[in-house]
Amino acid sequence: MQGGRRAAKRPEPAVSACGITLEAMLDIQFIRDHADIVKESQRKRGESVELVDEVLGADESRRASLKEFEAARAEQKALGRKVAAAKGDEKAALISRTKELSANVSQFKTASDEAAEAYTNAMWKLSNVVEPEAPEGGEDDYVVVKKVGDIRDFAAEGFEPKDHLALGLGVAGIDMRRGAKVSGSRFYFLRGAVARLQIAMLTMAVDQAESEGFTLTITPTLVRPEIMAGTGFLNSHADEIYRLRDPDDQYLVGTSEVALAGMHENEILDLSNGPLRYAGWSSCYRREAGAAGKDTSGIIRVHQFDKVEMFVYCKQEDSRDMHVRLLAMEEEMLHKVEVPYRTIDTAAGDLGSSAARKFDNEAWVPTQGRYRELTSTSNCTEYQARRLNIRERLEDGSTRSVSTLNGTLATTRWLVAIMENHQQADGSIEIPAAMRPYMGGREVIEPTAWEA
Repeated sequence: MQGGRRAAKRPEPAVSACGITLEAMLDIQFIRDHADIVKESQRKRGESVELVDEVLGADESRRASLKEFEAARAEQKALGRKVAAAKGDEKAALISRTKELSANVSQFKTASDEAAEAYTNAMWKLSNVVEPEAPEGGEDDYVVVKKVGDIRDFAAEGFEPKDHLALGLGVAGIDMRRGAKVSGSRFYFLRGAVARLQIAMLTMAVDQAESEGFTLTITPTLVRPEIMAGTGFLNSHADEIYRLRDPDDQYLVGTSEVALAGMHENEILDLSNGPLRYAGWSSCYRREAGAAGKDTSGIIRVHQFDKVEMFVYCKQEDSRDMHVRLLAMEEEMLHKVEVPYRTIDTAAGDLGSSAARKFDNEAWVPTQGRYRELTSTSNCTEYQARRLNIRERLEDGSTRSVSTLNGTLATTRWLVAIMENHQQADGSIEIPAAMRPYMGGREVIEPTAWEA
């Protein structure tokens, strides 16, 4: 049974000029006590190590400025009480001192606010602390954890495999030309049996998620800037996101993770009965900025796709075990669609800012002769929850930030691997056995004549 939740009954947290709560970053006490660990994390990511000292310096200035302001404010209040009881010359002198102090308090308040904003801005730049086991390096420095499944030898079978687009055209299932006519490049129509194949895949993912205690959730695809920022997507991934500016000022999500993370913003969760688990079904949008010339043919890199995403809120001490479980669920789905795949441990320099560790499952794509990412699961520890002010109530009545995790359970790109790995010499596509009940018992998608 999933834990319930109740709204947090507390004053609204202080907010900086950029709209981010002052407490919503990494744990400043952890940074003070373990600056060496945070610096090492920054180094492994290939990000600024000096930023840690900048944060600590800003924290010290913030605390000193706040102390000055609070001392002056306390003196001002004390003088106010004395003025009320004083008479004659004493009262006049106290009033004069009160006016002088009032100007000082105003200056101290301005200095304190500026120091707080400088601290917040510095903290905002810090990425999550990576788990020590995460490999060091960049995009090409991943570690292959394992390889699963046999790669088909099409030459031994006597035919040259077609790519997914040629197969999609042959079965009247993928129409890139008309997608571009309607919406521009990297848009498409899925039709007939291929459209059904996607729905079957996503529905199978939902069934698997529900069997594991996840709640199916159809999520919004437009979110407020504060929610997008809170999940960490406005850092290195900002150029991939579609933004609707004035008067809306909203973002189109590239994953339902964003909406699911924001769903419990400013709430205290009850995790006494276990984690909160959601399976988000949504359309997703990505600009694919900087991807010119890469995978422009077909549906590997597109601007719109559908996805079922797992999202979990859990206790901090349970996040590692939960991460292992999400990876296992992704692999279970890959077994069901019967494609060869490998699991990789993503290097620190290729992690998103919110992830402490990430595993990808990559399926073999025959016509490319390489593995391509189909799933990704990240342990974001408390990074997103701190930004979005999501906590749990402990037995002693205190609260602490929860951990959040996410993982892909199925998405449009899976069609590429399914179609190419299950193609037959005549251009037909054999439907994986586990998917057939979701296709009305159909076993094969046959070639179809149509006006491509």
